[in-house]
Amino acid sequence: MFKKKKEDSLEIFASAPIPKAVLANGIPAMIAMLMVLIYNVADTFFVGQTHNALMVAAVSVATPVFLLFMGVGNIFGIGGTSVISRALGEGRKDYAKKVCSFCMWGCVVVGIVLAVLLIAFMDPVLRLIGASEDTWKYTKDYLTIVSFAGPFVLVSHCFSNVIRTEGRAQTAMAGQIIGNLLNVVLDPIMILAMRMGTAGAAWATAISNVVGALFYVAFLVGKKSILSIRPRDFSMSGGIFTGVMAIGVPASLGQILMSVSHILANGRLASYNDDMALAGYGVAMKIMMFTGILCVGFGQGVQPLLGYCVGAKNFPRFRKSLRMSVLFGAAISTLMMVLCYVFVKLLSGLFLTDQAALDYSVWFSRVMLSTSFLFGLFFVLANALQAMGEAGNALIVNLSRQGIVYIPALLILNSLWGMSGLIWAQPIADVLSTILVVFLYFISIRKLERKAAETSDLPDENIAAEGL
Repeated sequence: MFKKKKEDSLEIFASAPIPKAVLANGIPAMIAMLMVLIYNVADTFFVGQTHNALMVAAVSVATPVFLLFMGVGNIFGIGGTSVISRALGEGRKDYAKKVCSFCMWGCVVVGIVLAVLLIAFMDPVLRLIGASEDTWKYTKDYLTIVSFAGPFVLVSHCFSNVIRTEGRAQTAMAGQIIGNLLNVVLDPIMILAMRMGTAGAAWATAISNVVGALFYVAFLVGKKSILSIRPRDFSMSGGIFTGVMAIGVPASLGQILMSVSHILANGRLASYNDDMALAGYGVAMKIMMFTGILCVGFGQGVQPLLGYCVGAKNFPRFRKSLRMSVLFGAAISTLMMVLCYVFVKLLSGLFLTDQAALDYSVWFSRVMLSTSFLFGLFFVLANALQAMGEAGNALIVNLSRQGIVYIPALLILNSLWGMSGLIWAQPIADVLSTILVVFLYFISIRKLERKAAETSDLPDENIAAEGL
């Protein structure tokens, strides 16, 4: 009975109508990422209700470090998703189990190491990320508490991706919703009712990630999963370590570099000796997340479908799935850009009461939203490269938006035009990185289909690319 249910969960990848396959995987992932956004926003919102802009600035300063934990978890999550989905498409289920177990225990070990390092070097980290004398204590309280949940943060963000590889998009979504809703419930209790401030926000975040991680562990040790986290299935051989890292590191570098770039931006803003600018920038980044995170979720949601098609060498289905994904993603990012731009003052006012910080937030948000309509195209094609196993091109793409384009632009434009130049660096990086991902996608798909034509008995015209 359970075996049949396990097999049926993969049918949506193999034979469901394209619209159903795309939306059934993409929409739950979007909802799950929306919940991630809500719980990230909840911290800032409820801290803002203390009417202490320094606490808001402290959460903004601490956020890049927490994003670093999430990014490392996604090394295993996105890398594991790519390898597992292709393995399942090829019918290699035992291999998929070994990859899953490697991801689990890799997260545990690396999470413990990161937590120990953060606690041991807390003061140098606080100086690096731009904590001022006024925000130092608040930021330190937040990061010290969150660091103890480090391994759980990695496991939670890893398996919110990996579980989708067996067609369990709703289960992946459920784990994130449970943890994130708990965070939203705990925030007002701990921040306001218990008067814990930023420490309360940190405890709410830590507890929610522990609960989310335990939800995924409970599912994976149950009878409904075709994957495994048993230590006896753990292996790094047979291309498991290199396969996961080759895709996971490039994919996660975008988020890791986002943390680094936020730290650099915070440092430059801190040099203006204006904590209100830091508070406004932090809120502007939250508003940007309204547009970006939905597209990130949708791209991650369709990646297992695309990877399964690649593993099964079903390129006509791959092309049709990708074409619909690009159109849907572009529509979502354009709609969210318009809504956020129209309501930018209202959104900023939800978090800030200080007029100077509010003015900064509105200004920064309007500039950075100007190119956010490109997010749907960028994140779908970036995930398509990962699904195809194109590690090198995925590395280039994920280095571009928050690294090799954005960081130099940030430093150069800030030196030329001050704070205004610093804020315009992100839209410039968005345009250039989108051009790059389109170019690399077409190179990659042609190479992949030529290789498939050489090793397949099918006529070339049955695998040749048409458009996307």
